[in-house]
Amino acid sequence: MRKPRILVTAASGRNASATVLDLLKRGFPVRALVRRHDARAEALRSAGAEIVVGDLFDYRDLERALVDVQRAYHSPPYAPNLLNGMMLFAIAAEQAKLEVVAWMSQWNPHPTHPSAFTREHWMANQIVRWMPSVDVIHVNPGLFAYVYFLGLPAIVHFGTLMAPFGEGLNAPPSNEDIGRVAAAVLASPEGRIGKSFRPTGPALISPHDAAAAMGKALGRPVRYVGSSLKQFLKAATAQGVPPFELSNIRHYLQELAGGTYAVGAPTDHVEMLTGRPAEDFETIARRYLKQPDLIVPGLRAGTKLGAFLSLARMMLTRVPDFDRWEREHLLPSLNRPLLAHESPAWRAHAQSQRLYLLEESVPARESMGHTPSDSGQREPRGPLHSTS
Repeated sequence: MRKPRILVTAASGRNASATVLDLLKRGFPVRALVRRHDARAEALRSAGAEIVVGDLFDYRDLERALVDVQRAYHSPPYAPNLLNGMMLFAIAAEQAKLEVVAWMSQWNPHPTHPSAFTREHWMANQIVRWMPSVDVIHVNPGLFAYVYFLGLPAIVHFGTLMAPFGEGLNAPPSNEDIGRVAAAVLASPEGRIGKSFRPTGPALISPHDAAAAMGKALGRPVRYVGSSLKQFLKAATAQGVPPFELSNIRHYLQELAGGTYAVGAPTDHVEMLTGRPAEDFETIARRYLKQPDLIVPGLRAGTKLGAFLSLARMMLTRVPDFDRWEREHLLPSLNRPLLAHESPAWRAHAQSQRLYLLEESVPARESMGHTPSDSGQREPRGPLHSTS
């Protein structure tokens, strides 16, 4: 029996590339939609994927990419206009009559989050459930493990993990485990429709634990030194991280320190879905330190002199006014925003390891013959469950 063709968007990215490779191992025909044909895309082609170059914000490219596709993993880029892109893909998926789409989201979306990007994730998570014929599965990891390695030169040359993580606990998942979870739900979506899955590492760890694991991987001590958020933003700005990314990351780092990512963690979703235990942080560290492109393409530890020069450059760098930057770029702001762990509604869902989804309208569901549910999850209605 011919297996369904699966489209993976942003396929050269950290987790989506792992999804492509896992699906190929499972024998599925995979089409990889990439922004450009570079070395990463060529590696996927060599592994057996069909490569399509296109723009996620161009409907014509989405139509072309979805020809003769039955399922999809949509992993939107970390970029402005998230809601625009996700709604465009939802329209294209409906027109292509897909069976199911697995949607990449975040662990922390709720309607009063200070990040407009995260609020758009929350809006998109609600809206895609209203697709009339395409089934939905949510993949919503928390703070990825790669974030801990962004200060790679200082880790390698100074034995220091310097970051504004406070004493925040997290069970950071690897890019690869996230990708394998997405592959697993698309390979066998039955019984998983309408549900959300949060891949995590196997245990909650502190920043001190993360530093110790890095030290074991390097064969020499690494210690965690807490820094201010301003220091982190200066360093990231000096390294060329775009203002859009930093305007959002500043909130996520406050959430890490405040306990957002410890709520409901760890989960057993990686092992339950993939059949293999989630990777522990030391395993991740050994791989990422040897292959820093898995952290950020082009990132290198460099030399000790280079690390000193980077430190000097950081000291001279001015931190942008991100609130002003957001106003200038017309990003909507709230008067009284709440970080995820400050939102009672978000916590109520997170403590039961669920994505924050609004309850569907009871009258509307009853009028269609549905029994009300308190799960907030949509019942399957797509081609996988057709009785015709």
